[in-house]
Amino acid sequence: MRPTRSVFITGTDTGVGKTYVAQALLRAHVAAGRRAVGMKPVAAGIADGAAVNADVAALAAAGNVEAPLADRNPYAFAPAVAPHLAAAAAGVAIDLEKIEAAFGRLAARADIVVVEGAGGLLVPLGATSDMLDIATRLGLPVLLVVGMRLGCLNHALLSDQALRARGVKLAGWVANVVDSGMPMRDANVAALVQRLAAPCIAVAEHGGAVLFTDQWLGGGEPC
Repeated sequence: MRPTRSVFITGTDTGVGKTYVAQALLRAHVAAGRRAVGMKPVAAGIADGAAVNADVAALAAAGNVEAPLADRNPYAFAPAVAPHLAAAAAGVAIDLEKIEAAFGRLAARADIVVVEGAGGLLVPLGATSDMLDIATRLGLPVLLVVGMRLGCLNHALLSDQALRARGVKLAGWVANVVDSGMPMRDANVAALVQRLAAPCIAVAEHGGAVLFTDQWLGGGEPC
């Protein structure tokens, strides 16, 4: 059984703040007295001298549940390249069943599992699978982090189309201001509010706090 507030966090691109938002969500649940753990099923990029991927370490620091690294990050590759390329170079096939089993073990320990993808929804994992297949396999609603910068409207709407095509629920989205000088930022946010059926649950200023609504953090299914 999946914890009811578990969610898959993806973004409109790489570097748009998925980990930043995932950390904020984990901390909010911890502050509310819940057992929360972060999971990054596939991570590509480990700095020289580091034991784990930086995103994996950040998620661990934000949660309050002890769990094996192999469950929190089933697939870790040192090169900072697309996951399918890193896996091929390592002679590894990314197995969705292995990821699902790891998620199940985390779910048994926690009230909340915050699962963070890598890159965007359609980043390949192998010849026939992509990042969205993980959310589908785990049966999780998606929280989309929109990096507010020129081009974000197209990226956000294409992500929404991909979710609709697979029958995956977009539960909400965060406008993360990655370009603090973006012209007509508020008008861009308004354009997405009009076009995305899911609610904008937070607008995060560049480097600022992500404040989630009580409705998002409370019981029941994400709205």
